[in-house]
Amino acid sequence: MQIIKRNGAEEPFRIEKIIHAVEKANATVEDALRLTEKQIRRIADAVVISCEELGRTPTVEEIQDLVENHIMAHGAFEVAKNYITYRYTRSLIRKSNTTDDRILSLIECNNEEAKQENSNKNPVVNSTQRDYIAGEVSRDITNRILLPQDIVDAHNEGIIHFHDSDYYAQHMHNCDLVNLEDMLQNGTVITGTLIERPHSFSTACNIATQIIAQVASNQYGGQSISLAHLAPFVQVSREKIRKAVAEEMAAVGASVSDEMIEAIAETRLKEEIRRGVQTIQYQVVTLLTTNGQAPFVTVFMYLGEAKNEQEKHDLAMIIREVLEQRIQGVKNEKGVWVTPAFPKLIYVLEEDNIREGSPYWDLTRLAAKCTARRMVPDYISEKKMLELKGDVYACMGCRSFLTPDRFTDAGVGNIANAGNYEPGKHKYYGRFNQGVVTISLPDVALSSGGDMDLFWKIFDERLELCYRALMCRHERLKGTLSDAAPILWQYGACARLKKGEPIDRLLYDGYSTISLGYAGLYECVKYMTGKSHTDPEATPFALQVMQHMNDACKAWKARHNIDFSLYGTPLESTTYKFAKCLQRRFGVIPGITDKGYITNSYHVHVTEKINAFDKLAFEAQFQALSPGGAISYVEVPDLQGNLDAVLEVMKYIYDHILYAELNTKSDYCQVCGYDGEISIVEEDGKLKWKCPRCGNTDQDKMNVARRTCGYIGTQYWNQGRTQEIRERVLHL
Repeated sequence: MQIIKRNGAEEPFRIEKIIHAVEKANATVEDALRLTEKQIRRIADAVVISCEELGRTPTVEEIQDLVENHIMAHGAFEVAKNYITYRYTRSLIRKSNTTDDRILSLIECNNEEAKQENSNKNPVVNSTQRDYIAGEVSRDITNRILLPQDIVDAHNEGIIHFHDSDYYAQHMHNCDLVNLEDMLQNGTVITGTLIERPHSFSTACNIATQIIAQVASNQYGGQSISLAHLAPFVQVSREKIRKAVAEEMAAVGASVSDEMIEAIAETRLKEEIRRGVQTIQYQVVTLLTTNGQAPFVTVFMYLGEAKNEQEKHDLAMIIREVLEQRIQGVKNEKGVWVTPAFPKLIYVLEEDNIREGSPYWDLTRLAAKCTARRMVPDYISEKKMLELKGDVYACMGCRSFLTPDRFTDAGVGNIANAGNYEPGKHKYYGRFNQGVVTISLPDVALSSGGDMDLFWKIFDERLELCYRALMCRHERLKGTLSDAAPILWQYGACARLKKGEPIDRLLYDGYSTISLGYAGLYECVKYMTGKSHTDPEATPFALQVMQHMNDACKAWKARHNIDFSLYGTPLESTTYKFAKCLQRRFGVIPGITDKGYITNSYHVHVTEKINAFDKLAFEAQFQALSPGGAISYVEVPDLQGNLDAVLEVMKYIYDHILYAELNTKSDYCQVCGYDGEISIVEEDGKLKWKCPRCGNTDQDKMNVARRTCGYIGTQYWNQGRTQEIRERVLHL
């Protein structure tokens, strides 16, 4: 068995350390109050059993808590008191160098928490280490100086999660919907260089990747671009190529018809589209931002954004090429085609593509093939989004959605000075999210002890805590000058403000959002009602909990004219943190805290048997109550030979739910060439990835792709998330 030290590093569990610590405390009390050697051994053995029951690697603090509990269980209260005093004294000494220890463990690459914090960051790479080291210093400043102590304490205890505290010291925001159209059509500036309107599709794609990289280095969340903003440059290239072909024919004295020139031009145009899309695919995969990872970018594919039929046709050509290249994948270091994590793809299901015989049905079949092979694209229903939001637009990354535009109708005007602003037309590109704070719903329930009146009282107290934490986020952004991130605030990604101009105007009137996240609705409802939230008797309570959070957001919005919005948090490392905190605070409660993870947002528990269509129908009602962002998924087997099943799910998504995805597996063992599912096995009390053919467990010699939080992860996950992945049941 392993343990996690305070600096995040792992080391083997040694029972003699427990025995020695208890013996030292034992020696400080009178003979009559001392434990016997046999009792000390029993205490140590009981701690070992308790650690094994956790089903994950325990931390040093958890082990020490268990030691205290078992000493007191033996009635040795004086020994326990002295043991606690010793712990407290040692903690005071450690406080002076905790940050130093964590930084040193990062440099030496033995910080297990950092290794598994982000499934798309490689912690041994220098750029990632620099980001993590800077993050540790920033987090230390944030916790000691910038945030109120009760918010820091609540975060540390797992009552709330103050997201991305390592970026809080800087004036940075969460995620955005890049106004690529304005930047391409009206020009932009990248690192002091003027970039004018491109004169070809391939150049537009190249500029887009540079914009993506710059944006990613100036914020800490996801970003989205739309292929519709690249579509006009297909016609630019078409005209340029057509002219070149005509000149070539004339130069050699060839007499060819306009139709022949057109055919040659279209062939060359398709090749240019292929090169342009390839630029986006490979640049995004190979770029490393200042955050030490590939840009977390989403590509939005919506035919309805085209301004005319020719542009729609050209957009369809781009989408087709994107899908075909993603089906192929990218080559790993062994030259084998594998599944990349980014860019994430979203395909909008609409009347023009959802049914056989519709004009773009062939694109939808291609999307189904891509999903079956590479897990993307994900799907947004135009029909349901129009019902729920009144407009169709991309999310900002994996699931964070802007609120519907209200500032345009209110006559606020072009406060971002966007070059493509159209009076009276709703605006989404160029908008952003200020930040996220997540409430742990299971902690609210467990803190109430099951008393329903107390539950609502504690719930309101915790929501007030979240509100104050979110206002800290907001206040931190206030006063930020456009000079802090020129690509965002001066050169079009979010705005075109003047140098030295504060961004404050963009924080109000719904131009940007700020998100109240939530996690563990299933566990909350299960504890309070004794039933899963899928049970008809428990569902009303689950919906009531959701509505209560929406009501809080509405009240905060009215108070400040800021668009607070409820957000289904994509727990990655936080699922493990919350689970550990619940176990530490309330012990191991069967069905509630007995796992190394808690459930993402409103999702049906991963172990609950339910078919794909029932799951989507059930979760749709919770998506409607998560206006700040939510995504549902169904877990499916390999469907590459059964595209009809994929298409049936897609049609169901169109009619029933706003945003959903299909999860499958895409793995490869570099040792033996196995390309089936890499297994998760338990060895020495720890979950490991293992090739079922050759037994390879070296994570550096395998490619594993799993969707965890709305996006695909291709590094590896903490023990809690790995357990959650292992326990997923199929829905189809």
